[in-house]
Amino acid sequence: SEDEDRQFFIRTLSPERLSDVLPDLPESLVEEALNQLKPNQQRETLEAAEDDDLVDILQDVSDEKKEELLSLLPTVEEERTRTLLEFEEDTAGGRMTTQAARIASSLTVRQALDTLRSGLEDTETLSRIFLVDEKDQLVGKLRLRDLAFNTWDTPVCDIMQPVEHSILATADQEEAAAMFTKYDLIALPVVDEADHFLGIITHDDAMEILEEESTEDIEKIAGISGEQREETYLNTSVFSDFRRRFGWLLVLAFLAIASGFVMIQFEEILSNIFLLALFLPMVIAAGGNTGGQAATLIIRSMALGELELKDLGRVAWKELRLGLLLGATLGLCIAATAVGIVPYFNPEVPEGFSYYRFGLAVSLALATQIVTSTLIGSLLPLIAKSIKLDPAVIAHPAITTIVDVTGMVIYFGVASLFMGI
Repeated sequence: SEDEDRQFFIRTLSPERLSDVLPDLPESLVEEALNQLKPNQQRETLEAAEDDDLVDILQDVSDEKKEELLSLLPTVEEERTRTLLEFEEDTAGGRMTTQAARIASSLTVRQALDTLRSGLEDTETLSRIFLVDEKDQLVGKLRLRDLAFNTWDTPVCDIMQPVEHSILATADQEEAAAMFTKYDLIALPVVDEADHFLGIITHDDAMEILEEESTEDIEKIAGISGEQREETYLNTSVFSDFRRRFGWLLVLAFLAIASGFVMIQFEEILSNIFLLALFLPMVIAAGGNTGGQAATLIIRSMALGELELKDLGRVAWKELRLGLLLGATLGLCIAATAVGIVPYFNPEVPEGFSYYRFGLAVSLALATQIVTSTLIGSLLPLIAKSIKLDPAVIAHPAITTIVDVTGMVIYFGVASLFMGI
């Protein structure tokens, strides 16, 4: 069975390999896997893990199990791990490793190499070496080749480079990942409010953060709430998926009832000119499509740090012009269809009906709907951020439902105005 295969797999791995595997297991399986090991095997596995991976493992087990596992660690490592566990899981401090290449700025090249050599086993990467002063504050950085190509008596402070980018331990992990992509970093130093050097976030951690945040945003855009699942799709229970989807669907269902009330209010117009029903789905769908496109582009730009709340006016002005251009172009195409093609199907129309007036009404309604939907889709994410909501919460289903209602009001309002109903 699958459980037996999993147990066999866990028991046959060496502590070093298992320490690499555990952080990547779904949260619900980590404690189960550790429980299959004897205490001495658990200790060897935890000691073999990098400190950031060790924190990830402990964050995925129950509080009781966490204390049990911490008690297995040597005193120094236990204290270091408890310090790291004080940071929230989704902060830079919660994702950093303290196993960074760190040397004093007062050393010479030879002394620096001796220091790095003695701590080689506990250093995750030597691609960037960080320098600290006597107060343990971050003052500079080096590459290993800077040490290799300078004489042994050269002071490292003479060849160090300034640290252009660092991040507070309390900052959101998404901000840290964004810095990697924006500045093409290999390692990002993490500091406290007094600029004390605490550790680093490595590029592989940044890739994991980006994957997690992208999955979270995609699920929110799709209208799925709750914690991001770590289990695969087929391993997630039906009830779990039900709980995550039902809330949004219920809210959107009640919002959609508003569309029905709009239909009732304009029932007479639709009865007099039933041909209006032909273009109604198109006008509503166009609003959902353009609103969704605008929201996607704005959320992406915000995630990349390209847009802030102060850009609200510029976004509105750009999307207004874009909406007018899209609306006018699509409106002309639909007007040509209404005037040039629809009459050949001989639909039932009231006496004195004008296809030219009808085409003008439909095209103007479509253009207005597109402009309105573009503005709604582009501004809602920025407004959400201003009130401390995740912009991705302004999901496509929500935008679609909103513009469905506005589309009906616009469509029937314009039709009644131009058709003289």
